Amino acid sequence: MTDPDAVLAGLDPEQREVATSLTGPVCVLAGAGTGKTRAITHRIAYGVHSGVYVPQQVLAVTFTARAAGELRTRLRSLGVGGVQARTFHAAALRQVRYFAARLFAGREMPELLDSKARLVGLAAARAGVRADRTATRDLASEIEWAKSSLVEPGEYVVAAAKALREPPFEPAKVADVYAAYETVKRSGGVVDFEDLLRAAIWAVEEHDDVGEQIRAQYRHFVVDEYQDVNPLQQRLLEAWLGGRDDLTVVGDASQTIYSFTGASSAYLLDFARRYRGATVVRLVRDYRSTPQVVGLANDVIGQARRSVLAAIEKHGCAAHDEEEDEERRHEEHRSEIVK
Repeated sequence: MTDPDAVLAGLDPEQREVATSLTGPVCVLAGAGTGKTRAITHRIAYGVHSGVYVPQQVLAVTFTARAAGELRTRLRSLGVGGVQARTFHAAALRQVRYFAARLFAGREMPELLDSKARLVGLAAARAGVRADRTATRDLASEIEWAKSSLVEPGEYVVAAAKALREPPFEPAKVADVYAAYETVKRSGGVVDFEDLLRAAIWAVEEHDDVGEQIRAQYRHFVVDEYQDVNPLQQRLLEAWLGGRDDLTVVGDASQTIYSFTGASSAYLLDFARRYRGATVVRLVRDYRSTPQVVGLANDVIGQARRSVLAAIEKHGCAAHDEEEDEERRHEEHRSEIVK
């Protein structure tokens, strides 16, 4: 076995704090180029080599197959094999397939759709909505947002208004297409990617034997790019945890890129409030850019902020008050993170 202390060699102080915080909830706030992947892979390796973790009981989740592969490659270079590093969908698919006989009364798992487009087109026609290729794609995206946000067809109109969505058709029509899509899909005996996550949640929450087996298998969870988690993925993560708190999340609220599927940085920003006593570590050293580039970026951001504030002041104190309120809300989020 590799000397655990050797795993820590070469880490900066913040990365070392991440690597040695092996139990309980941990939140790592890490901007681009700060070595977050290095920190979390060394944390897993340190946990394994120090005997705290069993590799097969660690599930590391990220958002692309490429990122999951990078995690596995780095762990192998640190002498650690057997850790499951997968996307949410890949982990869910593996679990649902494994328990298919129990979940589907001896039948095979339904076929998984590669794309919603064809069925959404059929659903639109059934709902009396004329949709060209672009509109069909937009409808599919809207249905994906709704399903990822745990919004049912009958709830769509209210939820879309609350979320300030801009659907391709009037919300009631989108709800009709959404409902028709679910009917067409069930008639065809197929499931989409959101159904896959829901099936995994259902397997854990509604089948005690399945839930116990999965929770016994996985004791330690790591979620990379946590700012991109949507409500459906968060529900699956909570089902896996089953009330436990051995969870490490890594993210940067400013890098959310999956908002169109319902992703929200709120889960990251609220982590320290949901998990009282969580260890919160900020990775602050940029290893990707030169000091000159970082300095230039900070100057540009500072100038942009000053320009915005000047414009607000020019157009009246009401707008300025609104900006102050928004800034206060963000500051409250940040204060929760560092508690």
